[in-house]
Amino acid sequence: MEKKAHPKTMTFPGKHLLPGILAFVLLVCTIAAVYCVSTAFSRTQDFHADLSDTATDQTITANQTETSEIHLIKGSFKSGDTASDVLGPFLPLREIFRLEKQSRPVFSFTRFKQGQPFEISLHQDRFVAFAYDIDDRHRLVIKKEQDSYDIRKILIQYDIREEVISVQIASSIFAAVKKAGHCTSLAGQLADIFAWDIDFAKDIQPGDRFQVLVEQRFRDDAFQGYGNILAAVFVNKGQAHKAFMFTDTDGHAGYYDEKGQSLQKAFLKSPVNFSKITSYFSASRLHPILKTSRPHPGVDYAAPKNTPIKTVADGTITQMAYNNTMGRYMTIRHFNGYETSYYHMNKYAPGMKKSASVFQGDVIGYVGKTGLATGYHLCFKVEKNGSPVNPLKIPHTSATPISSSEKARFAKTIALYSEKLMTAGSLARSIP
Repeated sequence: MEKKAHPKTMTFPGKHLLPGILAFVLLVCTIAAVYCVSTAFSRTQDFHADLSDTATDQTITANQTETSEIHLIKGSFKSGDTASDVLGPFLPLREIFRLEKQSRPVFSFTRFKQGQPFEISLHQDRFVAFAYDIDDRHRLVIKKEQDSYDIRKILIQYDIREEVISVQIASSIFAAVKKAGHCTSLAGQLADIFAWDIDFAKDIQPGDRFQVLVEQRFRDDAFQGYGNILAAVFVNKGQAHKAFMFTDTDGHAGYYDEKGQSLQKAFLKSPVNFSKITSYFSASRLHPILKTSRPHPGVDYAAPKNTPIKTVADGTITQMAYNNTMGRYMTIRHFNGYETSYYHMNKYAPGMKKSASVFQGDVIGYVGKTGLATGYHLCFKVEKNGSPVNPLKIPHTSATPISSSEKARFAKTIALYSEKLMTAGSLARSIP
C-alpha cells in the first residue's frame, strides 16, 4: 500500500534574522526613551535657569531702585552767598547762568536772602531739583527736565493746628508773650488787629490780658510760626475788645466785633507799635535841644532804631525830604483834607517815592534820630485843612460792617470761635 506523503511545513525566509531585528527595535526604543528623558531634563534645567536669571534681574532691579533714590542736601544761604556758591558743586557755571536767566520772570537769583533755607535733590550725584523758601508763604521750585528746567513759585503747604493761648500782661504785651514762651510775632499780630482801638504805646496797663484762637503752622512736624488769628479777646483798662476773623463770599477777609462792626477805622491809633510816648501835643513845650519854649503840634514816640513806621491811613506821598530840624521826613495826603507827617526817620522803606500811593498799615520808613533829636524817636504830626490836630484825638469812623446777606453765616462763624475760646480757658468765660 502506497504511503501518502505529509505536506512540508512552511518556513519564514528571514527567520534567522528575527532576534537581531528585535534587538534593534529595543535599542531604538531605549535610545528614544533616553533622548526624551534627556530632553525633558534639559528643559527642566533651562526652566530653572530662566527662573534663576529672572531672580537675578529682579535683584539687579532692586539694587538699581536702591541706588536711584533721591539724595537730599539741605542748607541755608549764608552772608554773601550767591547762586553760584550754592549750586556750583552740582552744576557748571554756564548752566547756572542759563538757569538764572530763565528764572528771572519767576524769581530773580539776586533776591536770595541770608538765613533762608534751601534743598538740592540729586540722583546718582546728578542735579535733579532745587527748592528755596522765598518767605514763610512762598517757595521757588526748579526741576530739571531733560534739556530744560521747570521753574515755579508755589505756596508752601502747612499742617494747620488750632490753639488757644491766654496771656496776662505785667508791663508790655511783647514782654508778656515772650515770658509765656510764645513766639513774639503773636504780639505784632494782635497789635495789628486792635490797632484802631488800642494804642499799644500808651494804653497798655499791668493786669491787661488777652486770649486768642490762633492757627499754628507745622511743616514736617516742626513748628513754623502762626497763621491767622481766628478770634481774640483783649481786656484793656477793664474793657473787653473782641475780634473775629470773617471771610465774605467774595473772598475778602477782615476782623469784626461780635455785632458785625468792622474793627478797621479811618485812622490807626498809632504809627509805631510797642513804643512809648515821650512828648504830647502841646501849645508850648521846652525844646530839649534849643532850650526855648515853642509849640509842639505833634506826638513823639520813642522806639528802638529802625522800628517800622506805618502810615495811619490810605493816601498819597506829597513830600519826601531832609532838613536840619526834622531830619528825614515824609508827608502823606489823606481824605477830607487830612495830612500826616513823620519826622526824624533813619531811612525810608523800599519803594517809597513822591506821588506814590500808600495804604493804611504800610511800612513807610524806620525810626531814627536824624535832624534835631536827642534819641531815637518818631515825631508824628496831623493837620486838617492846614491846621494842626492832636493825633490822639482824631475821629475814628468805622469801615463797612457785615452786610445783611452775610449776617447768618457770620453768626455761625463767631459762635464756633466763641465756643472754642470758652472751652479752652477761664478768661473768655469771665468776659461779658
